[in-house]
Amino acid sequence: MGEAKALPTNDARVVCKFLKSLFARFGTPRAIISDRGTHFCNDQFSKVMLKYGVTHRLSTAYHPQTSGQVKVSNRGLKRILERTVGENRASWSDKLDDALWAFRTAFKTPIGCTPYKLVYGKACHLPIELEHKAYWALKHCNYDLKTAGDHRKVQLNELNELRDQAYENSLIYKERTKRLHDSKIKNRVFNVGDRVLLFNSRLKIFSGKLKTRWTGPFTVAQVFPYGTVELSSTNGPNFKDCPGFLKSLVLAVWSLDHKSFTSSASFGNPISNSID
Repeated sequence: MGEAKALPTNDARVVCKFLKSLFARFGTPRAIISDRGTHFCNDQFSKVMLKYGVTHRLSTAYHPQTSGQVKVSNRGLKRILERTVGENRASWSDKLDDALWAFRTAFKTPIGCTPYKLVYGKACHLPIELEHKAYWALKHCNYDLKTAGDHRKVQLNELNELRDQAYENSLIYKERTKRLHDSKIKNRVFNVGDRVLLFNSRLKIFSGKLKTRWTGPFTVAQVFPYGTVELSSTNGPNFKDCPGFLKSLVLAVWSLDHKSFTSSASFGNPISNSID
């Protein structure tokens, strides 16, 4: 279940205080995964982890999917806040509790239930639903204390089974998403002598909207067995890169006499389009 709190700063003191409040409500976890921020990597945070017997694990830039679940939750909360805050965007801290409530009671496809049900083992019925006698809410409501108490005990006993099922649903959902993502990846094959362009992933700030992030052209000097490509340029030394950041250079030739446009890449057949 998503937890968030508006804090004036994000130093070690407020982070440790927030974690202690979570430990008092839900118990101590086996491990905590965080990034390498200074508010997590310090002596005070390490002492708190040692005191409660929690393992502190750090994510790296080489494995960004480590904190993928946190990023998904933050993105969901951000979208809710974008639709609820005012124009000045200064009231987001006042709307945070409402955004968390909406996030916790919303059905999540990866786990097959709501985060609220995953924690407490029961569906969340809002007072407005009972007031207006919503059928799906009243169907599960029983005002007999003994019957309701027995049913609640059964729900608590089935809570571990519900969480195991949510974990399996999450794995299945991630596998399907990965297969869909991999099916759209094109297998790029480069040969020695091909002219290619290199994607500059470090370019974050553009001087203009029309500035491209592709640099080059470069020439493929060597292709290694595992797909790595060695590139050469006329004004620099050779270097290696992965084929995912490369694309073939398209050569275009205009024919003014025949009013046609012919383009050809380093591989594949030429493409001719007539122009009226």
